[in-house]
Amino acid sequence: MKQLLLSAMLVVATLFGGIAVGPVGVAGAQENCSFPVTETDATGTEVTIEEEPQRIVTLSPSASQTMWEIGAQEKVVGVTKFSTYLDGANSKANVSGAGMTAVVPEKVVAQNPDLVLAPNVIPEQTVQTLRDAGLTVYKFEESESIEDIYAKTELTGQLAGECDGAAETVSWMKDRVNTVEQAVSNEDSPKVMYVMSGGFTAGEGTFINKIIETAGGTNVAAEADISGYKQISNEVVVQQQPDWFIVSAGMEVPNAYSETPAAQQNQTISLNSNYASQPAPRIVHPITKLAKTLHPEAYEQANVTTTTETGDETMTTTESMDGTTGETTTESGGQPGFGGVGAVVAGALAVVTLLARRE
Repeated sequence: MKQLLLSAMLVVATLFGGIAVGPVGVAGAQENCSFPVTETDATGTEVTIEEEPQRIVTLSPSASQTMWEIGAQEKVVGVTKFSTYLDGANSKANVSGAGMTAVVPEKVVAQNPDLVLAPNVIPEQTVQTLRDAGLTVYKFEESESIEDIYAKTELTGQLAGECDGAAETVSWMKDRVNTVEQAVSNEDSPKVMYVMSGGFTAGEGTFINKIIETAGGTNVAAEADISGYKQISNEVVVQQQPDWFIVSAGMEVPNAYSETPAAQQNQTISLNSNYASQPAPRIVHPITKLAKTLHPEAYEQANVTTTTETGDETMTTTESMDGTTGETTTESGGQPGFGGVGAVVAGALAVVTLLARRE
């Protein structure tokens, strides 16, 4: 029954956000996770899980999202406040503290978890406090690439006893990314800028930059020698002449950018920040949406050519924008509503929030 449910989930995920697929199931998928399992985590500790965990607390939205995607959300008993965008997460215990990345150890312990999944941003002191309380805690390394996300998803499946679900999730992720890479391989790279409040943007070494590059775009912030999340002057933006702006839902493009091709041609793409800023399976949705917008004809052709046969039938599906339906990719530019010191503060808060949501 569990395998049938996971297979059905794969079909639904493909139909409502995917590309052409072949037979449901993954060649070489591990049929059963074996326990005990021992893995060395980011603290250098050999973490041993004696039996398949039934009660899991996730200390990051990326860990929560991964558990949801591999079909293991019923095992999750505690999450942080940034995980509430996931269906059903509101019914789980909230273990967050007052800060952006803080958790309350007592709240975690109260859930009596068999396993705690911690992101790299959780302080080692917090990890040790939980371990001293008798909990099994695995702290992940920082994910710096899409390949890291594949590995992290498979590792989560192994630790949680959900190897089949993890293997199937990685399979559809790779299918979509491969389609994007095929689509953009011989295309020109339009100039793209990620717009944040207070004049901030995402440069080299960020997940946004990786999304832009994978989708066949050139990040103007990286070209302007910006790394991480930093402010960029209006003059540099105009000098870079971006063809497209990327914003988070609800964000508007400043009027100061009006002398750019992106503003003049009304070319703005809205991405779901819960997907774009977290190293987790749904990263493929903003990648695909961006590639489909920047290279519509090439993407359509690549999607057709990656269609595979299912038995005697051939199934071709169309990827929905950002994993949803009915979204538009162009918006009129406008004033974001921040100025002077307020813009800097708002931008800084946006950066802190984005970094907090990364893991």
